Amino acid sequence: MRTERAEAYRLAREEIRSVTGGVDDALANLANMAAVLFDRLPFSWVGFYRVSGEELLLGPFQGKPACVRIGKGRGVCGKAWEKGELLLVPDVHAFDGHLACDPASRSEVVVPLRRPDASVWGVLDVDSTEPNDFGEEDAARLTEIARLVEEIVSRDPVFLGL
Repeated sequence: MRTERAEAYRLAREEIRSVTGGVDDALANLANMAAVLFDRLPFSWVGFYRVSGEELLLGPFQGKPACVRIGKGRGVCGKAWEKGELLLVPDVHAFDGHLACDPASRSEVVVPLRRPDASVWGVLDVDSTEPNDFGEEDAARLTEIARLVEEIVSRDPVFLGL
C-alpha cells in the first residue's frame, strides 16, 4: 500500500474517534464518519446503507447522488449484505448485476456492518473512479474502520433496533 494512503487511513481513524467522541446519535456519527473518510482518502464516493426490511436504504454519504434502495443480493452492496462478507471489486463494470448509480465509478469495496449479535445492520460502501484502485490492504483498513463504525454506532441502541 502506498505510504500516503496508509497514513490517510490512520489519520481518518483518529479523526473519526475525535468527531464522534461523546456523541451517541448514530445518524450524526455516520454523517461525520462519511465526511472524514471522503475528506481524508482519495475515494469518489463514501457512504452507508442500512438494512430496512428486504432492502438497503441509503444513509449518510459523501459524493454524487446515489441509489436510494438496493435489493438484497443486487449490486455489490446487496451482494455483500446477502453473503455477509466484504466484497472487493476491481472493475465494477465486470461485476454481474452491478448497479450503475454513478457511471464514473470503476472499483468498489463494501464491508458489512454488524450488531453485537453479529446480524448485519448495514454496509460501508467505498467507490473509486480508478479501476483496480483497491487492494487487500485497503480491504484490511476498511474492515478496521467498519469495526470502529460498529463500536461507535452501538452507543445508539435505538438506531440498531435493540
